[in-house]
Amino acid sequence: MTTLFISDLHIDASSPQITEQLIELLSAEARTAEALYILGDLFESWVGDDAADPHQIMAITALRSLTDHGVPCFVMHGNRDFLLGERFCAMSGARLLADPVIVTLYGEAVLVMHGDALCTDDRPYQRLRATVRNSEWQRRFLALPESARRALAGAARDGSRAHVSALDYAIADVNPQSVEAALRKAGTTTLLHGHTHRPAIHPLRVDDRPCTRIVLGDWHARGCVLRWDRAGPELVFLPR
Repeated sequence: MTTLFISDLHIDASSPQITEQLIELLSAEARTAEALYILGDLFESWVGDDAADPHQIMAITALRSLTDHGVPCFVMHGNRDFLLGERFCAMSGARLLADPVIVTLYGEAVLVMHGDALCTDDRPYQRLRATVRNSEWQRRFLALPESARRALAGAARDGSRAHVSALDYAIADVNPQSVEAALRKAGTTTLLHGHTHRPAIHPLRVDDRPCTRIVLGDWHARGCVLRWDRAGPELVFLPR
């Protein structure tokens, strides 16, 4: 059997083809998978479990069909949908994952992350990340009317796009020392993450150990899936 990993779909009404391709994956290949892992940014924004829009509901319904079929689904918070909560889990049948987490795949321990915590050269973003992951900040945000939450989320998206477009290419990527530190702390030789939208499999060495960093791609132009079975990982792109 195969375990599937995806991330950075950024589902919203402006890109219905992404929702359609996810539904196709969930209704076909994923039905025979051992498990599905979504490593953050399933949605372009998530302003609370009480405020899912029609495209989000379509994706959640497809996830529910998959989990009802008996395939476990695990979802990690991303930098866009860090407010996913218990009601989302009840609707989708998915389980939320901690970030980071170690997942054992066919006898190999793998460090799994969304990936934004590794982009430590982007200091303004790391300060923002610490703020919005604070439980008190989240409590106050979720207490706002839905219209206010959506307006703030829209402004945040615009600000994020402007910030990223102004960054040097290297600053927007993971910091190599942060990658090494994460692998060292976890005691694993493989790191799997999303966030950067730069799909690849990178060999590296940490303390003279051969290691691997696997990066998932986004779904803006085409779907990206990591298939992992007893033969190892394979990064594939889905035709659209």
